[in-house]
Amino acid sequence: MDENTQKEVDSLIRQEEGDSHEFKGTFAIFLTLAAVVMSIFHLYAAYSIVPTIALRVLHVGIVLFLVFLSFPAFARFKNRVMLWDVVFALLAIACSIYILIGGDDLSDRNTAPTSTDVWFGVVFILLVIEALRRTNGMILVGVTSAFLLYALFGNYLPAPWTHKGYEIPRLIGFMYMTLEGVFGTAVDVSATLIILFTIFGAFLQFTNAGKFFIDFAFSAMGGKSSSVGKTIVLSSFLLGGPSGSGVATTVTVGSVAAPLLEKVGYDRNAAGGLLAAGGLGAIISPPVLGAAAFLIADFLKISYLDVLLMACIPTLLFYLGLFVMVEIDVRKYSMKDTHIDAIENTWELVKKYWYHFFSLISIVVFMLLGFSPVLSVFWATVLSAVTSMIRSDTAILPWDLFKSPKDILKKLYSSRLTQAMANGSTSVLGIAVTCASAGLIVGTVTLTGLGLKFSSIIIDMAHGSLLLTTIYTALIVWIVGLAVPVTASYIICAVITAPALINLGVPAFAAHMFIFYYAVLSEVSPPTALSPFAAAAICKGNPYKTTLQSWKYVAPAILVPFMFVLDKSGSALLLMGSVSALMRADWWPIVWTTVTAIVGIIALAGGLQGWFIVKTNLIERWILIVSGVLLAYPDPWADLSGFIGFAVVLFTQYIRHKKTAKLVTH
Repeated sequence: MDENTQKEVDSLIRQEEGDSHEFKGTFAIFLTLAAVVMSIFHLYAAYSIVPTIALRVLHVGIVLFLVFLSFPAFARFKNRVMLWDVVFALLAIACSIYILIGGDDLSDRNTAPTSTDVWFGVVFILLVIEALRRTNGMILVGVTSAFLLYALFGNYLPAPWTHKGYEIPRLIGFMYMTLEGVFGTAVDVSATLIILFTIFGAFLQFTNAGKFFIDFAFSAMGGKSSSVGKTIVLSSFLLGGPSGSGVATTVTVGSVAAPLLEKVGYDRNAAGGLLAAGGLGAIISPPVLGAAAFLIADFLKISYLDVLLMACIPTLLFYLGLFVMVEIDVRKYSMKDTHIDAIENTWELVKKYWYHFFSLISIVVFMLLGFSPVLSVFWATVLSAVTSMIRSDTAILPWDLFKSPKDILKKLYSSRLTQAMANGSTSVLGIAVTCASAGLIVGTVTLTGLGLKFSSIIIDMAHGSLLLTTIYTALIVWIVGLAVPVTASYIICAVITAPALINLGVPAFAAHMFIFYYAVLSEVSPPTALSPFAAAAICKGNPYKTTLQSWKYVAPAILVPFMFVLDKSGSALLLMGSVSALMRADWWPIVWTTVTAIVGIIALAGGLQGWFIVKTNLIERWILIVSGVLLAYPDPWADLSGFIGFAVVLFTQYIRHKKTAKLVTH
C-alpha cells in the first residue's frame, strides 16, 4: 500500500478502535508496562480465583485509567499528555478503590446511598461517558445519555412509554453500587472472556499465525482463474476465525490480495466488496466470533461452546454464499487464469508451521475436554506461546534471551511476548468501555421495564404476526447498527427487541442469534461501514459503491437468520441450540433444513448476480430470487415451490449452455 492509502486505512481502523496517542520514550514505556500488567492480572484471574466484584471493578478502573492516558480529549491534543487526562485517570482509580473499600456495606445501601456515595457515583458515570466519547464517538454517547435521561424523566412521557421516574441517588445507587448497572453482565463478559480472547488474538498476530493462514490459503487455492476470489474467502475464514475482527481481517487480507483481484478481472469496487464481505465473516466465525457472542452466552446462561455450536452451520452457509458468488464471478467477468507468485508450496508451509493450526481448534478441544471457556482460552494462549518457540521466526521469546544476562530486560521488553501482552490489553479498551456504557443501558431497561414495553409495542404494530415482528426486529437492529458498533447494537436490541420474539414463541437462543447476525450484517451499511470503506481505500474504489458491492456478496446470507425464528424447525440450523439438545435431536430436520438453506443460498446468489451457468434472462433471474426466498421460509409448500423453481431454471440454463457449446464447436 502507498503512503496515502495506508493513512486512509489507519484512519478507518482508528474509527473502529479509537484514535489513540502515539507516544515515544519514557511515557510510552510506562503505558506499555501498564497494559502488560493488565494482561497479567486477567490471565491470573482466569487461572486463579478473584472475587466477582473485585474483578469487574478493577477491570473497569484499569480500562478507564488507560483510556484517559492513551486517547486524547480532542484531536488537537493528540500525542500530548494533558493535566486533565491525568486527573481523570486518577479519579477512575479513586472511584474504583472507593467501591472495593466500601465492600458489602456499600452495596447494601444502594437504595439509600449517602451523599459521598452519590458524588463518587456521578463522577464515575461521567468518566465512563467521557471514555466512551474518546473511544467510540458521540453517537453512542448520545444513545447512552438518552437512556439515562429516560430513567430520570420517564414519568413525564405519555403512555405506553411512561414509568414512575427515578431520582439521581436511586439511579446512582443502582448503576454504581450494584452488579446490575455499570458492573453488570456486559462488563463481566469483558473482564472474563473478551480480554482473554484479545490477548489470545494478539499472541497469534505476533507469532505470525495470521501470516501463515493467509499464505496457506493462497498456496492451497492458487493456479486457477477463480483461485484469487476463493483464496479471499478461505483466508478470511482462517484469519478471521481466531481474530474476530472484521476490519482487521479485511485490511490484512486486502493488503496482499488487492493487486491480484485487479489482475484477474475484478473492478475496484467489486474487489473491495468481496474483501469486506470476507472480513465480515470474521465476526460470525468460530472459534472467537465477535465480542457480542460472549454476551449471548451470558444473557442466555449457556456455555460458550453452545454458542460456537450454534454458529457452525450459519457460518458455513455464509461462506458458501461467498464461494458461489465468486464462482459465478469467474463466468460473469470471463476471468483469466492466474498464478500467485512468491508463495511457498503448501506442503512446505505445513511442514514448517503446522503448529499454527492448533490455534484454530485448541479452544474448542479444551472445552470438549471439560474446561470452562475462560480456562480454555487461557490454556490455548499458553499452548500458542509454547508452540511458537518451535521456530525462531515465530518465537514469542527470542531464542537468545539468556545469552547476555545484562540485556535480558531490554530483550524482554522488545520481545513479541511484551508486544502481545500490551496489544491484548489495548485492543480491548474500546470494547470494554462500550460494555461499561451498555451496563447503563441495560440497567435503565431493567429499572424501567422498557424491554417489555417496547416488545408489546412491536407485537401490537405487527398485529401479533411473527413474520412482521421478525421484519420489524430486523429493521430495528439494522437501524441501530448503522450508528453504533456490533457489540453495542446487539446489547441494545437484545434487551428491547428479543422479548417480542420470545413472547411469540421463538426460542430464546434463536431470538438472540437472529439479533446477533443482523447486528453483524449492519456492519456493511453506511455510515459505519468500516470494512467496506477500508477495502475501498485499499482497492482505490468508491466507498459507497464498494459498500453496495459488499451488500451483493453477503445478500444470500441475509435471509438465513429468518430461518432461525419463523418456525421451530429453523432451530435445526442452530443445531438445536446446545450440545445436550443436539445429542437428543432427530437428525433429519437438521439435514433437511440445512439442504433447503444451501439450495436457497445458491438460488439467491444466481438471481442477484444475474448469472448462473450462463447469463440469466429476466424471468430466470426473478424465479431464482423468489425460489431462494421461498427456500429460506421453513414451510413444506414453500420448500417444494422453491425446489421446483430452482430446478426449472437449472434445466433451462443447461439447455442454453449446451446450445452455446455447440455453436462454439461449429
